[in-house]
Amino acid sequence: MQGKIKRSGFICIAGCTNTGKSTLLNALIGQKIAIVSGKAQTTRHRIMGILNQGDTQMVFIDTPGIHTPRTKLGDYMMKTVEESLAGVDAVVMVLDATKGLGARDETLLEKLRMQKTPVILAVNKRDAATREEMLKTLAATEKYGWVDAVVPVSAKTGVGLEKLKAILEPYAKEGPQYFPDGVVTDQPERILAAETIREKILTLLREEVPHGVGVEIEEMSRRENGIWDISAVIICERPGHKAIIIGKSGSMIKRIGELARKDIEGMLDAKVFLQLFVKTEEDWRNRPPLLRDMGYE
Repeated sequence: MQGKIKRSGFICIAGCTNTGKSTLLNALIGQKIAIVSGKAQTTRHRIMGILNQGDTQMVFIDTPGIHTPRTKLGDYMMKTVEESLAGVDAVVMVLDATKGLGARDETLLEKLRMQKTPVILAVNKRDAATREEMLKTLAATEKYGWVDAVVPVSAKTGVGLEKLKAILEPYAKEGPQYFPDGVVTDQPERILAAETIREKILTLLREEVPHGVGVEIEEMSRRENGIWDISAVIICERPGHKAIIIGKSGSMIKRIGELARKDIEGMLDAKVFLQLFVKTEEDWRNRPPLLRDMGYE
C-alpha cells in the first residue's frame, strides 16, 4: 500500500574495484539490478537500488570502483563516485578481506573522515577469505575508531547482510517515499539492457577486450503482442577486438546474444528479439559524443 513509508535513507556503497560492491547491492535488494563480473571496473554507472522494510525506504547507491582514470570514461566514473558520496545519509565502504586494507582504501577513508559522513565498513568476501586474512583485515580497521561500525559480510552467500541492514536502518530520516512500491532501481530499461549485454562480454571474452567495449541500444520497442525488439551495437576500439567479439562464423556474438537475451527476457518478463552488431570506433572512451550516446553523462 502506497504511503506506508515514513522514513527514507540514502546509502552510498563505495570502495575500490573488485571488492564486490555490485554483488552486495544485488544481495541487499534481493534481486539482480547491477551487472557483476570478476573483472575490475565492471560498474560504470551510478545505480540506485531501492529496499522497503516496514516503514523505511533505503536507497542504496552503487558506484564505480575507485581507480586512477586514464580516459574520459574513467573521469566520468570517478566524477560519478564524487557526486554519489555527497549528501548521503551514510556510506558503506566495502573492503575485500582477501586483499586487506590497501593504500587506496586508506585514501578513501581519509576523504570520508574529512567529509564527516557516517561510515560503515563492510568487510566482504567472508566466504572466500581465510580466517587469517579476515582477522588481519579486521585488525587493520581498528585504527579507524571514528567509523560507526565494522561488519564482516559475504555478499555472495548473504552472511552478515541482515546485521548490516539493521545497522543502516537508523540512518534513515523522517521524510517522503522517494520511489513507488514495486520499483527496485532508477535505471531505465535501455541502460539495463545495454549493461546486460556488456556483462556477457565481460564474462565470455578474455582480459584485453572487455574494458575497450561499450554497448549502445539503437532501438528498443514493444510490439502489440508484447514482444520486445532490441537492436544494440557493441562498440570496440580495435579491428582485432571486433573479430574476437564476432568469433569464428559468428559463434561468439551468437553466444553473447543468447545469454543476454535470456537475462533481458527475465528482466522485462516478456519475449525478446535481440539483434547485435559490432563496430570499431578508435579511442571511443575519450570521445564525449560517443560516451553520451551510451549514457555516460
